[in-house]
Amino acid sequence: MKFDYDLFVIGGGSGGVRAARMTAELGLKVGLCEEYRMGGTCVIRGCVPKKLYFYASSFSETFKSSTSFGWKLGKYSFDWSELVKAKDDEISRLEKIYHSNLVKSGVKIFNSTGRIDSAHQVSLSSGEIISSKYILIAVGGAPYIPNFEGSNYAISSNDIFDLKSFPKNILIVGGGYIACEFSSIFNGLGSNVTQFYRGTSILRGFDQEITDHVKDSMVNRGVSIKLQTEVQSIKKTDDGFFVTDNKNSSLTVDCVLFATGRKPQTNELGLKELGLELGELGEVLVNDYSQTQVPSIFAVGDVTNRANLTPVAIREASAFVKTVFEGESIKSNLSLFPTAIFTQPEIGTVGVTEEIAKNSEPIEVYVSKFRPMANILSGKTEQMLMKLIVSVKTKKVLGVHIVGSGASEIIQLAGVALQMGATKVDFDNTLAVHPTAAEELVTMKLPTRVS
Repeated sequence: MKFDYDLFVIGGGSGGVRAARMTAELGLKVGLCEEYRMGGTCVIRGCVPKKLYFYASSFSETFKSSTSFGWKLGKYSFDWSELVKAKDDEISRLEKIYHSNLVKSGVKIFNSTGRIDSAHQVSLSSGEIISSKYILIAVGGAPYIPNFEGSNYAISSNDIFDLKSFPKNILIVGGGYIACEFSSIFNGLGSNVTQFYRGTSILRGFDQEITDHVKDSMVNRGVSIKLQTEVQSIKKTDDGFFVTDNKNSSLTVDCVLFATGRKPQTNELGLKELGLELGELGEVLVNDYSQTQVPSIFAVGDVTNRANLTPVAIREASAFVKTVFEGESIKSNLSLFPTAIFTQPEIGTVGVTEEIAKNSEPIEVYVSKFRPMANILSGKTEQMLMKLIVSVKTKKVLGVHIVGSGASEIIQLAGVALQMGATKVDFDNTLAVHPTAAEELVTMKLPTRVS
């Protein structure tokens, strides 16, 4: 059977673009449809603008600390509109690169949504009907806001980057990394931040010692974190938004941001009609090779809800191309990946948590808490935390967890070490770089505890 394309991709995010480019560069015919802008969540409304705002939020602490190092500062102020404009300019630049690289690779771009009619056919919102030997779903996910009285007044992470005016008082709902990152960002920019979370501890799934440390640091920086607290209603008033919670308390804020989770965007793809099994949140269920129950249809990235991270989507896309078009049969390995959380202070983590590790085998735990050199002259009491999880039997380092300035940069190389199977002896035999915070990773000689 002759098809219009060898591969047709639905979605122009990081995973979809990578798969389309790689396949086209093999000399195959590739089409891609995207209804909005190239780059997906990461570039347009996720990690890129969030990291830019993270940088912006860090300057307030830098300004405060600089006077202890001899700097004399005049009056300074923050202009929200200037930050939004700078962000928009950078996103436009990146989007053009994504688009240009697709075109250079020979990918045919359709500015449309796509719906899968059969194993080899896609209908576009423009009216075109596309046939393809293989179809790749890479539409990502989207934030959702639960339904309650006044929920229409709440905004999601899609909207927060483009507020018309800067909120002096903001309520952020959620306890995951997105909520915590935005709490830190707006706190650093000068907002009065309140954070509601229905659970008993923020950043569920991360190492508990790490999350406790981050929570305390966020509170010390001025974020009001209220656990086991949920929004009951939001009412619009002349002063802003009047919010009541499940504890019969209330507050008035300029903005209510819900960062309570994301769901795969599969409702309009026709997958149920096709007979594809979906998960509890609507995610596309795939095997280790990103293949669905229909052999010609694959899915990568957040739409599968496996590990919702841009590098994971890119890795899955590469594995898909090598498996389907190059015959290498490569699985998407999600067993070990470094992660950074851009709270203030930031987190870097790779490998298992103490809670998971100690339920699997005997472990040694190495912990170092210390004031980094940058905090000494400024008089800041905030400490960094570095933690190693080590197998008693094999001496392999099973997990590395860091809280503090530069954690996101340090953890990348720690990830290389763990990927190579580094042992505690390997860490001990590595010469320290002095004076740095990172040297603590190779100078912790005695375990803090054994579990």
